[in-house]
Amino acid sequence: MGLLSQDQWLGSARTSVLKYYLYKSTKAVEFYRPIMYLFFLAQGLDFTQIAILEAIYNLTTLFGEIPTGYIGDRVGRRMSLLIGTTLIAVTLLGIGLAGSFLTLAILYACWSTGYNFRSGSEDAWLYDTLTDDLSEGEFAHVRGRGESVALAVGAGAAIIGGYLGSIDLSYPWFVAAAVTGLGAIVLLTMDEPETYKQTDPDELSIRRTVGIVKDALSRRNLRAFILYYYVLYAAVTYLIFVFLQPIFQTVVVDLGVSQSQVESLLGWFYAGYSLFGAVLSYYTGAIKEHVGVQTWFLVLPFIVGAALVGMYFVPLLALPTFLVARGLSDVTRSFAGQYVNDRIGTLGRATVLSAMAMVSGLAVVPFQLGSGVISDAVSPLFALAIAGVVLVIGSAVILLWEVPVADDTSSSSSQSTQDLS
Repeated sequence: MGLLSQDQWLGSARTSVLKYYLYKSTKAVEFYRPIMYLFFLAQGLDFTQIAILEAIYNLTTLFGEIPTGYIGDRVGRRMSLLIGTTLIAVTLLGIGLAGSFLTLAILYACWSTGYNFRSGSEDAWLYDTLTDDLSEGEFAHVRGRGESVALAVGAGAAIIGGYLGSIDLSYPWFVAAAVTGLGAIVLLTMDEPETYKQTDPDELSIRRTVGIVKDALSRRNLRAFILYYYVLYAAVTYLIFVFLQPIFQTVVVDLGVSQSQVESLLGWFYAGYSLFGAVLSYYTGAIKEHVGVQTWFLVLPFIVGAALVGMYFVPLLALPTFLVARGLSDVTRSFAGQYVNDRIGTLGRATVLSAMAMVSGLAVVPFQLGSGVISDAVSPLFALAIAGVVLVIGSAVILLWEVPVADDTSSSSSQSTQDLS
């Protein structure tokens, strides 16, 4: 390869990564996230009904992940992302207009389907794009930078969403729908990775797809990790975001804050933890190098589990616990994506990644339903404390069975992380 063609190659890769960062900045979740569950409570829902909505979301994920991942492998990663992003934008608009549990239940199924189309295809697109440039080892680094961009933009969005929510709890949903729609426009300018184009999607029959997924899920270097992260850790930490708002409201009101100030304070709180998460995500590559993926995953569940138990006895600890848990979540997700992508092939990649999300969606359903009932019977703080105990004990049992994360230091990429920054 001549110098000119090599420069063009690297320039194309950088352009693709920059477009990826721009797309990540339009995900818009922070507009509605600070008021999301307060909005549902204002519609007359109780915690059990909210848990049912979340269960519908995850059951839709369960039944939709592999089919949508398969579609992503057949029609292309970009087209799958475009379908999902458009569906999410329309659904967000519908939620803002909804006024009943039944309507929200239908919209939740549509919402989940939109994310089904994006979940496996997003990481598959990025990993294959980096593979085009022989930089697949930089996946965690680039994905972390992408999450950092999304969180930094989300910090401002959270503040705006909090203030909009103090005016009308529907407004943040409308703004989020508009910004998400911009993501569809960005996707229209993105290309399919050459690595994907060089595969023959017509070879990917349903039978072969099932075989690829079955093989990946049964591999010794993945099975314990799936249980450890996608089943246990992901299910428990998901509950943190479900109960953050009512717990935050209880804590700050007990501290003497006026009820009318809760929504705007939530906006600032979400902005703070988005910025904290942005900083951590920006340094994902450095954390991987100095801490290591194995150490990260072996220690993290015990820290988070202990914090969830501790805040039941000292409710004020909920605020720093939520801050840290949110900051760690995107780094952890990037590491998980790198770990799994390194162990699967291009053909069927989106389907396998969707299968991981499907497993996680299935696992979280009993946690959601159980925590909803416990929250109504006792309190959300007690429900999270129980989840923390389950996380610690479950993680210890898996570790006694098999170490879930292999040491990847020998497979680290030698390419400078600055090439695609």
